[in-house]
Amino acid sequence: MSSTFEGHTSSYDLDTYSQSDVHKRDARINNAEIESQEKSTDIVDSRDGEVHLRKNFSLWSILGVGFGLTNSWFGISVSMVTGISSGGPMMIVYGIIIVALISVCVGVSLGELSSAYPHAGGQFWWSLKLAPPKHKRFAAYLCGSFAYAGSVFTSASTTLSVATELVGMYALTHPDFTPRRWHVFVCFELLHLFLMFFNCYGKSLPLISSSSLYISLFSFFTITVTVLACSSGKFNDAKFVFATFYNETGWKSSGIAFIVGLINPAWSFSCLDCATHMAFEVEKPERVIPTAIMGTVAIGFITSFCYVIAMFFSIRDLDAVMSSNTGAPILAIYDQALNSKAGAIVLGCLVLFTSFGCVIACHTWQARLCWSFSRDKGLPLSRLWSQISPQAGVPLNAHLMSCAWISLIGLLYLASTTAFNSLITGCIAFLLLSYSIPVICLLMKKRQINHGPFWLGWFGYLSNFVLLGWSVFCIVFFSFPAVLPAEKDNMNYVAVVIVGYTAYALLYWRFKGRKEFTAVIEEEEETLHNTIDPYEVSSINQGLEKSGETQTQ
Repeated sequence: MSSTFEGHTSSYDLDTYSQSDVHKRDARINNAEIESQEKSTDIVDSRDGEVHLRKNFSLWSILGVGFGLTNSWFGISVSMVTGISSGGPMMIVYGIIIVALISVCVGVSLGELSSAYPHAGGQFWWSLKLAPPKHKRFAAYLCGSFAYAGSVFTSASTTLSVATELVGMYALTHPDFTPRRWHVFVCFELLHLFLMFFNCYGKSLPLISSSSLYISLFSFFTITVTVLACSSGKFNDAKFVFATFYNETGWKSSGIAFIVGLINPAWSFSCLDCATHMAFEVEKPERVIPTAIMGTVAIGFITSFCYVIAMFFSIRDLDAVMSSNTGAPILAIYDQALNSKAGAIVLGCLVLFTSFGCVIACHTWQARLCWSFSRDKGLPLSRLWSQISPQAGVPLNAHLMSCAWISLIGLLYLASTTAFNSLITGCIAFLLLSYSIPVICLLMKKRQINHGPFWLGWFGYLSNFVLLGWSVFCIVFFSFPAVLPAEKDNMNYVAVVIVGYTAYALLYWRFKGRKEFTAVIEEEEETLHNTIDPYEVSSINQGLEKSGETQTQ
């Protein structure tokens, strides 16, 4: 919520065309102070002494964060183990097309809301703005709780996928080595500890974000060209890629097997809200954020579709890929295409470098979400997580607390061989639940809101319903066991996780959250201070100018 003090200008001032709703706690200092501090710091000190984030990110940096996290071709690579046995190449190829089309609708829904209400809180802030007055606090709280859980599960699943690849690279070069779950778990914890440090200092994050985009695209291009060049003259026929279905799941219904396998491309296009939580760190977020979201979907589809086509045309022995003991089928594909384990390791390292940017983007996203939600006291001990470190220039406490949860969630991998599926499904389910709450509130208002420059009318309306339908579909079908017969060691425990976390969120609200969650108070204060729309100001000014000209004549 913003208010303007006489003689001072907010560092988050709106331009004539902006519809940004700015938090009252954002920096308020004069222009001279801003200019002098920009050269030496990445943070801003407000008049009350609170520390705030500086707008260091450009469109490319935000796109780097968004795509660096979603990174669809990388997601397909490292999560292929969850999809290739549920339909083979055919399922993944058509699954990417299906999920990409759905992701356009998800992106449009998020883009419209972020253009109308740009805020680091993202979906929980939109819920607060759109929900009926009687329920807005609860809607915002529940949405924020789901969003934060989704971000933590995303970081955990992404880190686990990288750890699996690292162990797989060792297994590829040591045929006598048999990977165990504890091997992956130890690698997971060590890798997580290493990558955690990159988000402990804010000044380097924009550079890392931009670099992640370029590293990802470079790795994609290098791997694709290398695999195709080495497989020249030995390609599979089109029928193998586009019309051959493999079902090794134990499900008698090929349809169910296909649906369960969709978790692979669905995870690869998840986390589209990432860019929305950087709204306080970019100029003109009402335009930049929607552009970054749709750009993420476009780049993700082009890279992932071209990538899987190249990989599947280059497979020599699908049975060997599916039975590989590496735990990372993509490494077996590289090995077959290049006929060289050393070459496969080199390509695997390119995936590894890409994954580092992805995990770092995960940490950036979850820390901003935790920080923003904590400022409204949506989490236990919010006072600690809502602080910006003056030295680091980032929400350091929120980042470290989130990383602690990731370390604990990694324990699930020791409980089930299909825990990776559970983490992926948790990521997808919690995020879709968080998107659904503000979209339902938007539809309840019949989409009659003071929208921003990104607004697609009837297509936005259709996109809202597609998002809601997709949410129900994923939560139901992705909770099915990945393989049959289902036993305690391979069961999909995501339903337990979803129900358990929802129960915690409701209990916390019942006994503490409803007394402490302060977002509604701030929202009302913002309404008092922001009753004039910037577009209305522009229209009024134009009217006054015309009136003045008439009187002069």
